[in-house]
Amino acid sequence: MLNFISQPWPWYVAGTLIGLIVPTLLILGNKAFGISSSLRHICAACMPAKIPFFSYDWRKETWNLWFVGGIIVGGFIGGLLLKNPAAMTIAPDTLNSLKALGVHDFTSGLLPTDIFNWENLFTAKGLVFFILGGFLVGFGTRYAGGCTSGHAIMGLSNLQWPSLVATLSFMVGGFAMTHLGLPFLMRWVGL
Repeated sequence: MLNFISQPWPWYVAGTLIGLIVPTLLILGNKAFGISSSLRHICAACMPAKIPFFSYDWRKETWNLWFVGGIIVGGFIGGLLLKNPAAMTIAPDTLNSLKALGVHDFTSGLLPTDIFNWENLFTAKGLVFFILGGFLVGFGTRYAGGCTSGHAIMGLSNLQWPSLVATLSFMVGGFAMTHLGLPFLMRWVGL
């Protein structure tokens, strides 16, 4: 049984299970699926100041904090205890495209250590990829009124027009960044 669980699951099984979260949350209490709102709940619980954005009854949303905690625990269990013994594989075309940009070291898995390592944290490269990138993700999430999981999974299944616009914008932005922004950034930070 443990061997079966540790193997990669096909996309249609994992996708179906993720998709079933939406009706389950709606049936269990009309809850909306999304991760980015949990940061707001944490800030509302921890900030004693009376900032209007954080002045609401966050205790009604503690289920969301438990959900995020479950994701963290599940990631730990899946990454350490149920780790797939097979080597991580990346599509050859993707590897060739990244090597053309100067990214060569994938020894730690999916994150290239040429970019994502502790030594780069306080360099121009770290400033761009960690600090600026993190800020843009946070800003975009707040500006769009939710994250990709909230809009693409929950919003689209509820036929919400803003979620369709947000999801299409996420996709266009991702393609533009991959094909236009990333090559520029890689040359700019000197990789």
